[in-house]
Order: sequence, then structure tokens, then C-alpha cells
Amino acid sequence: MLNHAIIEPADISSSITKNWTEQAIECYKLNGNCEECSIKKAHYSFDCQMPKVVEILMLMNGEPEID
Repeated sequence: MLNHAIIEPADISSSITKNWTEQAIECYKLNGNCEECSIKKAHYSFDCQMPKVVEILMLMNGEPEID
């Protein structure tokens, strides 16, 4: 997954790759399992980029602090 994120950074906003957000932490906890994600379950009309964002966050910031 990390190689994919590095190859295609242009389709991801840099603002969402700076800090762990609630949605990014959810994706991290689900290990990128989109079938269990709240975004997927809400049937939004866009392709989720969160697995790519999580890979970038892991590279830049390490693992999130989870309570």
C-alpha cells in the first residue's frame, strides 16, 4: 500500500496527511478493511483514499495514539 501512496500523492490533499484524524484512526484500526468502514457503509459517491492517507501518516508520524 505504501508504494501506491508514494506513487500517486497528487490525488490526496496534503492537509489530511499532516495529523491523525478520527477517520484515519478508524481506517488504521480496521487495517484498511473498507468493507467495515463507516465511509463505505454510508455509500458516499467518492472513492475513499483513506488507506493511502494512513500509509502516509504512518510514514510521516508513526502510529496514532489510541485510547
